[in-house]
Amino acid sequence: MANTVLIGAQWGDEGKGKIIDILTEKSDYIVRYQGGNNAGHTVKYADKSFVLHLIPSGILRPGKKCVIGNGVVLDPEALFEEIEMLRKKGVSVKNRLVISDQTHLILPYHRLLDKLKEESKNSHKIGTTQRGIGPCYEDKMARLGIRVADLSDPKVFVARLKHVLAIKNRILTKIYNHKPLSLNEIVKKYLKYREKLLPFAANTSLILNRAIKQKKAVLFEGAQGTLLDVDHGTYPYVTSSNASAGGALTGTGVGPTQIDEVLGVIKAYTTRVGEGPFPTEFPDDLMKKIRDKGAEYGATTGRPRRCGWFDAVIGNHAVMVNGISKLAVMKLDVLDELKEIKICTGYRYGKSVLRDFPAN
Repeated sequence: MANTVLIGAQWGDEGKGKIIDILTEKSDYIVRYQGGNNAGHTVKYADKSFVLHLIPSGILRPGKKCVIGNGVVLDPEALFEEIEMLRKKGVSVKNRLVISDQTHLILPYHRLLDKLKEESKNSHKIGTTQRGIGPCYEDKMARLGIRVADLSDPKVFVARLKHVLAIKNRILTKIYNHKPLSLNEIVKKYLKYREKLLPFAANTSLILNRAIKQKKAVLFEGAQGTLLDVDHGTYPYVTSSNASAGGALTGTGVGPTQIDEVLGVIKAYTTRVGEGPFPTEFPDDLMKKIRDKGAEYGATTGRPRRCGWFDAVIGNHAVMVNGISKLAVMKLDVLDELKEIKICTGYRYGKSVLRDFPAN
């Protein structure tokens, strides 16, 4: 199989997990390249159901190598909960999971600030999962991030954390009137994580490029969907990373000439979780019918998904910005009982009809 990027062509929740599981059979490496534990893939394998948030779903197939790339933000607590869930269901990650040493870590202040910021926005809420994803990416871009590699030397980790926490505690106390977080408590917790995390850490860019030279097949697994991409989505109602195909390059350190194909996954209708524009949203009665029949509840949060008719405007946009060559259409059967199916081909705005995806 070729080196393939698999992405969602809507707002996420298109059913990527099923397609990834099928493609994994012919892949040697399965790589997660962006997002954090704010995303989830539900996969049924060997009569068991698995909900995976960080670890690529290729872990369910024996002999496959799984990689968490540098573009991911990693909550160690969530990672080890997932590893333990897999262990209880008979799946081992030993010698099969590798994590980039350049992956940024989610820390307690990221989760706390995520919650406090969202609560303070009132009518301007984004609909974040409040798991610290956005604040961790903010720190990455502000060069205040702490990476897996920083754990390799405890003195470096503590010094860096002390510097960053001083800044975060000023924000917590002065802006949100919240008590400061304890340096010692965070150090104690994360040095425990260090012992478990570092055996998985490696230069994954080097590993993947060597594998490609050896003609191994690499599957790049995106989280969320194109319309949640921080650059190409319905900004500001987006995630904090590049969920489109370009994120597979920056999020792994693999060059564009090494990618052979981009596959898109799209649903026969449209769903999104959280706030933001949704031109084709169903009325309440049809919303409930489709939501229940399609089991449209978030794999990560359990939140009910907003549902609507198929939107060809965003579909065309996703094909263009990702360079999609093939589409897998999911959940056609959910619409079977409807007498009429509508498709959006443009947006009415005043006296004009917009045929292309608008920026605002």
